[in-house]
Amino acid sequence: QVQLVESGGGLVQPGGSLRLSCAASGSIFSINDMGWYRQAPGKQRELVAYITFGGMSKYADSVKGRFTISRDNAKNTVYLQMNSLQPEDTAVYYCNANIETTYYSPGSPHWGQGTQVTVSS
Repeated sequence: QVQLVESGGGLVQPGGSLRLSCAASGSIFSINDMGWYRQAPGKQRELVAYITFGGMSKYADSVKGRFTISRDNAKNTVYLQMNSLQPEDTAVYYCNANIETTYYSPGSPHWGQGTQVTVSS
């Protein structure tokens, strides 16, 4: 059994910052890509950013230059530093990780429960 637990969401004013964390635990052999998605009301879930085991990252155009994804492989944790937040960043943010549970098993996607980020004055 694998769990992803997110933290760090909340209410922030426009221009403010938040840092999200997502820790993976349980039967983990290895974690490949880790990422953050978000889903605003009435919209589809979209990729915000992802990072490979080796540290290569990619961002959605809407967050480039404002958000930074990082990970601590020793802690099985991925972070999302969000700066210059705007009302359009309001969404539920979900952590995603491609996890191998044994040496012989292929990686499979796992999701966190989501954390609400609200940007409003």
